[in-house]
Amino acid sequence: MGITERKQKHKEQIRANILQTAWAIVLQQGWQALSVRNIAEAIEYSVPVIYSHFVSKEDLLKEFYKEGFRLFGEELIKSKQKHRTPEDQLFAMAKAYWDFAFSNKEYYQLMFGVNIECCFKGAITEEKMCIKELMKTAITEVVKEGGATKAVDVPLKATTLWCILHGLVSINFTSRLLKEEGRTELVFDDAIKSFIYSLKL
Repeated sequence: MGITERKQKHKEQIRANILQTAWAIVLQQGWQALSVRNIAEAIEYSVPVIYSHFVSKEDLLKEFYKEGFRLFGEELIKSKQKHRTPEDQLFAMAKAYWDFAFSNKEYYQLMFGVNIECCFKGAITEEKMCIKELMKTAITEVVKEGGATKAVDVPLKATTLWCILHGLVSINFTSRLLKEEGRTELVFDDAIKSFIYSLKL
């Protein structure tokens, strides 16, 4: 390995170490505890070293933002591939959304701005666009299979589904009411099945 290659590998390792340390801070203390200074102290790098790889805290957050949507997309694809009918596929994708939110709460908070201020929470990235296309495709397939008698605004329906899912997730993030009533799964099933039924009218 030449000098240039060794330098590049060393640079990539430092970057990976920074991301790993930052993520450990988030998991242990939450997004509010993440700062360039805290990362530098935890990893024993100087602050300028951190800034040489990420120009700002927002630049660092964007890496996690994109990674969250990438992982999210993988889970949606996996869930869809496990089923044959469009209805079962869409329901499985909705369930995968739900499961991802609670299994990856820190990612979800950043991706959708839940209890965290993020200047790019509405930013359109390649990873985020992939999610939108997956959902729109799944909805289109249900509409075709169900033989809807009227034209369906698929982008609108995709937004509606996201509102349903995000609303249910946010309620469960901030309130224990549904859990205490033992109605969490019932509400989820009712909301998603009703939505899927509406696509076939």
